[in-house]
Amino acid sequence: MKRRTPPDSPGLFADLPAGPDFELERLAVREGYSGIAGTDEAGRGPLAGPVVAAAVILDPDNIPPGLNDSKKLTAVQREALFETILSCATVSIASSCSRHIDNRDIRKASLDAMRRAVAGLALPAGFVLTDGRDVPDGLSCRGKAVVKGDARSFSIAAASIVAKVTRDRMMARAASVFPHYGFEAHAGYGTEKHRMAIALHGPCLLHRMSFRPFRIDGEDETKLEVEIAL
Repeated sequence: MKRRTPPDSPGLFADLPAGPDFELERLAVREGYSGIAGTDEAGRGPLAGPVVAAAVILDPDNIPPGLNDSKKLTAVQREALFETILSCATVSIASSCSRHIDNRDIRKASLDAMRRAVAGLALPAGFVLTDGRDVPDGLSCRGKAVVKGDARSFSIAAASIVAKVTRDRMMARAASVFPHYGFEAHAGYGTEKHRMAIALHGPCLLHRMSFRPFRIDGEDETKLEVEIAL
């Protein structure tokens, strides 16, 4: 029997707080759980590179100030918070590479990375808050999916920051191995510059061949190159 709770849905998000807080974690503690972990991923949408997940258990007495959804922070703010989170929280990071994504699909690969991130925590999680609508299969504890969780939970927001910074650093390093694509600038997302580089050089080992515009679906290679160039 899978130990999970149904996805949390805050209406049409009209009741979202101005920023994340620690209320969902406190609720889990009041219900008898300890070791409350938040988990989130970065990189579901890009055409290239891994999807990276992080799991974070915050110290309730030492929550870094300024935690927020990573998308609402500047790169400088994310980098600073990344270092602070690693210094005062229990953190684990996992990823699924492009081939894993192609073999399983991006949703399954993302959830698997989240599961492995939780499993890798040095302090075992007693309850997991996951961003989105799904709880990963195979958790060793109960989990709750939280819609817009990175805007509602400090733990999920911290995980979103760790995952985002880690993935951005990975893609910047990848640019030194595959210099034609500009990964250091767009982190694998489908920008015009990236698509033009693919049209000129073809895909590399980091590209997700199951994603459009790569997926041929029985059509010829000429059509594929036209789609990439658009």
